[in-house]
Amino acid sequence: MDVIPAIKEILLGHPKKIVITMHTNPDADALGSSLGLAAFLKKKHHHVSVIAPTDYPDFLDWLPGVSEVIVYQKSPSNRELSLKLIAQADLIFCVDFAMLNRINQLEQPVRDAKAIKIVIDHHLDKENFAEIMLWDPQAAASAELIYNLIESLGEANYIDKAIAESLYVGIITDTVSFKTPNTTAHVHRVVAKLIEFNVDIPKINKLVYENNSINKLKFLSFALSKRLTVLPNCKTAYITIKAPDAKKFNLNIGDTEGLVNYALSIKGIRLAALFKEKQDGIHISLRSVGDFHVNTLAKEYFEGGGHKNAAGGKSNLSLEETIAKFEELVKAKQSILT
Repeated sequence: MDVIPAIKEILLGHPKKIVITMHTNPDADALGSSLGLAAFLKKKHHHVSVIAPTDYPDFLDWLPGVSEVIVYQKSPSNRELSLKLIAQADLIFCVDFAMLNRINQLEQPVRDAKAIKIVIDHHLDKENFAEIMLWDPQAAASAELIYNLIESLGEANYIDKAIAESLYVGIITDTVSFKTPNTTAHVHRVVAKLIEFNVDIPKINKLVYENNSINKLKFLSFALSKRLTVLPNCKTAYITIKAPDAKKFNLNIGDTEGLVNYALSIKGIRLAALFKEKQDGIHISLRSVGDFHVNTLAKEYFEGGGHKNAAGGKSNLSLEETIAKFEELVKAKQSILT
């Protein structure tokens, strides 16, 4: 199927009831891409609702349109409204995920919905639940794909500052400020075009990267001094966050975002991990450099997935058992890492 003409045909005619949803624990790319797409579709006179399975980080509170996001997990009324909107939708956009288990309790309602489903995603793993797949694992961010879609539809003239800033924040965060291997010349050209819409770069950088609470900085110091482990023979480092740590420092959603990159930044380290002890199990973030595929590691051993050099997963073992399992795996793969 030629994806762009198919989407164009669907969006033609009378206004559609559209739901845009994103993965659990949405990051800046998931939320920014969804809000940018929503703003574009509203300009085309569609009826658009944005649903997040769980809440988003506080540092994204400034995004245009974020106050209209329905957070499913937040209240019984939000859950009821979300299910109603999904059931009544003509069209559902699944943004920044291509596996329905990434939306937790919304998986079955979306799967059962009669709406046409369109996936817009750049993660490696996918399932064929949607009629249309705008899926490109080579893309740097889903926000890049949203921009490509709008431009390919011949409607870049609908982009304004609000849409541009939403897409811009998705790209800069998913590329870790243009540091990832998939930061191509095309990505820079897209960002240059977005900046032409008067994107306030200093403001966004301040809000995203220089908006730390005192507790977050104290926690960062604690994590690096007390919770960092280095396995030099395996060129691996990891950080653990125990449940009491989060309570002690009163951590908010998003306060641990980017923490794993500190472990990866150590000289000589090729693999880094972050283990977070939560009520529903151990949440794992994996990062690597070079040709070590953390997506494969996450998929085979930790019920997860993602990208070649950035992935996530989970474990139902205890924190200690999970770390022991990870160390065993790393030692078994020592020849690949060193």
